[in-house]
Amino acid sequence: MDYKSAGVDIEHGNKVKSNIQNIAKRSIRPEVLGKIGGFGGLFKLDTSKYKNPVLVSSTDGVGSKLKLAFEYDGHNSVAQDLVNHCVNDIIVTGAEPLFFLDYIGMNKLDENIFNQLIEGFSDACAANNCALIGGETAQLPDLYKENEYDLSGTIVGVVEQDKILDGSTVVEDDVIIGLYSSGLHTNGYTLAQKALSSQLIDRYINELTEIHISYYKPFNLCRNYIKAAAHITGGGLIDNIPRTLPPQYRAVINKSSWKKPNIFKQIQEAGNISDEEMYKVFNMGIGMTFIVSKDDADDCVDKLNTHCYESTIIGAIKTKNTDSVVLV
Repeated sequence: MDYKSAGVDIEHGNKVKSNIQNIAKRSIRPEVLGKIGGFGGLFKLDTSKYKNPVLVSSTDGVGSKLKLAFEYDGHNSVAQDLVNHCVNDIIVTGAEPLFFLDYIGMNKLDENIFNQLIEGFSDACAANNCALIGGETAQLPDLYKENEYDLSGTIVGVVEQDKILDGSTVVEDDVIIGLYSSGLHTNGYTLAQKALSSQLIDRYINELTEIHISYYKPFNLCRNYIKAAAHITGGGLIDNIPRTLPPQYRAVINKSSWKKPNIFKQIQEAGNISDEEMYKVFNMGIGMTFIVSKDDADDCVDKLNTHCYESTIIGAIKTKNTDSVVLV
């Protein structure tokens, strides 16, 4: 026996991975040292730019959305989903993304799929001013089915300690601004695919595979206004907004203040899903929230919409009595 007969072709893997450096260079920042392919990625943080830098990190995946990528050849876009999701998770602390590392686990390396994934990672990293600095690619024929794979990503960013957004300055009557999502983003696909028939998935595949928006640029537009921000991922508005609030406050959300993408209506009707469950599982058309002062809210919304980042005021902060989020 040898490794190749057992299902892992090292020579083929090396050949497939040989082009990573060329693809990833579009995302390289000047702080990156060396090249992809070593045992660790090197990044020299320019500490002269910061007084008290704090590193911020996050790891995530894209969940059941991968099944649609397998079936509908959405490999580039699902890689972008992963980067953007990770970026959103750290910018809500006020962090600037620095570098990203990926994990790809496959039954065996398919060169076409692999290149699409790396191109997606690189494109999204470049768009977020974030370096693709390394990763891991594993051939695991005993673990993954043929033509399937798994993805995860780790991101590291930096923020000045005195500029960390922790919600501590939030007060009653502050305003909640909702930034529109492009659809489901990367959450709720297990329920969505159970609810929708194969015919409905085919019909709405464009909506289901829309790339998860990065809010890096709109966040920077309004950075000086923002007291707290929440990435609306698994758990929806109900679970995510309270993570940004002092314990004495609640968020009151007006459900009629924004237009929900049609895909959520289709999922709800097909699965006979309650409103309460929909708002717990899906983002319902709001991918990120900013909490700002009432006096700054209109300026922030105008600035976002002027730059084509659709947003609107969806609620306000009130003193807590029972629930942390109230939908009205």
